This record gives sequence, structure tokens and C-alpha cells, in this order.
Amino acid sequence: MATNMAMKDVEQPSTSGHHQGSDHERGFFYFFLTGVSILIFIITFPIAIFMCLKIVQEYERAVIFRLGRLLKGGAKGPGLFFILPCIDSYQKVDLRVVSFDVPPQEILTKDSVTVAVDAVVYFRIANATMSITNVENANASTRLLAQTTLRNTLGTKNLTEILSQRDEISQTMQSSLDEATDPWGVKVERIEVKDVRLPQQLQRAMAAEAEATREARAKIIAAEGEMNASRSLKEASDIISESPQALQLRYLQTLTTISAEKNSTIIFPLPIDFLSKLLPK
Repeated sequence: MATNMAMKDVEQPSTSGHHQGSDHERGFFYFFLTGVSILIFIITFPIAIFMCLKIVQEYERAVIFRLGRLLKGGAKGPGLFFILPCIDSYQKVDLRVVSFDVPPQEILTKDSVTVAVDAVVYFRIANATMSITNVENANASTRLLAQTTLRNTLGTKNLTEILSQRDEISQTMQSSLDEATDPWGVKVERIEVKDVRLPQQLQRAMAAEAEATREARAKIIAAEGEMNASRSLKEASDIISESPQALQLRYLQTLTTISAEKNSTIIFPLPIDFLSKLLPK
């Protein structure tokens, strides 16, 4: 019942009128041919039963047309359903999720950079009747519209936004595409931007920029380290200068550290003031 109501809201008046006042529109020939078809079925019953009973799988639905008009009750299935010989025709619709790759699209971004972007789209048929009566080929139309939506959406973004905001872009594309395909009975489940390919020259320029940024940051960190080290050395020298014994203890500690490493050569540091006394004036 919900499927029928959704179909009435979207379809053209000629289609929705099939359910309201359809008995007046069908006319004499409709009922005459229907009666003839039923009579043929009764006469050839043992054989016709195998031709009139059809089966659709759990994931399929059958949209039935009788003399070119949509049959009441919406899509049939899953399981067995019955059609009249000669006047009924039907089309199967697969309700499973379908995925496809959007071919790489050459897109000019908002900041005038040319990139090649491809994506993956997941969709399914939510209303079998609408997918048959409202569009010629729902799958092909959805694929073409996905390409256009990808180009239109990314054309309004900068290169930095395309590279860093893929989740937001995917959600925007999914909402836009789902709204556009709703009259076709198609439900877009998900869109993922799979790859963004940049020109080689732009890649080299971005790599050089990133390398220069890292070098500048490394120099700043090294300078901050030197400044902190010099400040610590000054504080240590101020503390040691207050007591000559502290300098001697530090000297002995340094000798202990050097001798623990089994070195054959030990360097004895001499104070600069001591050497200045030995030099001639």
C-alpha cells in the first residue's frame, strides 16, 4: 500500500489516473480482450498453467503491464505470480545494491587546478514500479548523473578542500544524487571519492613546498633548543661559581665517567685562568 501511494505522488496524472476511475478509461475492448484471454487460459488450462505462472527471486520484483497499462497492486514478488496469456507482460527489477566506478573526471577546481578524480557509487532500487515507469533505464541514468554530480560538486571546491575534506564531499554528493534520483525509485546508499590524481609538476611543487616547510620548522626547533641549552648552562655556571669545591667535584665526576668507558686516553681539562698565568705578558 505504501508503494502504491509513493507511486501516485511522483507519477504523471495519466499514470496515477490508472488507479482512480480506470474502469471508465479502459473501455469495452479492454474488458473484451481480458475476457478472451481468460477464455483461452481455461481452454488450454493444462498447458497454459505452465506459461502463466512465473517466479521471481527474493531480491527481485515483477512489474506487470496489462495491455500496456500498469496493473493494480504494484510490483509482484517474491515467489509465484500469475499473468494472463497474450495481454500481460512483465519486467523484473533487481533490488540488490549495485556498485560502479565513476570514470576519472578531469575537473577544474575553484583555484584553477586541473585534477583527475574518480569515485565509487553504491545504490539500489527502492521502488520497482517507479524505476520502470518513470525512467527508461534507471541504472544507466544513475551512472550518468553520478558523473555530472561529481564534476559539479568538486568544481566548487579548492584543491586543499578536495584533498582534506573527502568525507564532507562524499556526503554532499550522496545527498544531491539521492535527491535527484528519488523520482526514479533509486536510493543512493553511499558515495566514496576513491582517488585524486594531481599533475606531475604540481606534485613536485607541493613536495618542494612541504620540504621547505619541514626544514624551516627544523631550524626553528634547533634554535629553540640552543637557546634553552645556553640558558641552562648559564644557570649551572652561576651555581658552580658560588663554590669552588663544586667545580672540583664536577671535574672528578667527569673523569669517572671517562674512565668507565675503558678509554686509553684521558684528556685533563685545564682552566683558562691557569693557562693565562703561564703565558708571558
